[in-house]
Amino acid sequence: MNTLTAWGGEAGMTRRIVAIAALAMLVSGCAWLRPDAPEQVRVPTDMPGQLEPIHAAAFTKDLAVFWVSSNGCTDKDDLQPVISSEGKGGSIITLRRLEEDRCDRPMADGVELQWSFEELGLKPGASVAVNNPYMMPQS
Repeated sequence: MNTLTAWGGEAGMTRRIVAIAALAMLVSGCAWLRPDAPEQVRVPTDMPGQLEPIHAAAFTKDLAVFWVSSNGCTDKDDLQPVISSEGKGGSIITLRRLEEDRCDRPMADGVELQWSFEELGLKPGASVAVNNPYMMPQS
């Protein structure tokens, strides 16, 4: 039996990676929840493109990782992270889709996209939150 089969195949491995990333985000101190945020996501109207629902997000000291839906052609250039400041010294990342993915090869688990904190204009270890709605992958 190979290692991938032991983990439950590709889908099982992906679910475990997403779960580990979510756990890391919760305990890392790099990401934080905003208790004062309303039920709905705040979306300024002057941002480019469309607000992108995300499957998951995780942060390390200097890396932001997002999982988004894809019909097979989504790449990093199709999305733009918009950074805004939170009054308490943190930053908020809002992921915006600039180009629609018109391919016809839907990816059940979406696609992983990464930005370094340097690319985002953030200092390593900066406190960040996400301003995108979460969407569970299609099963």
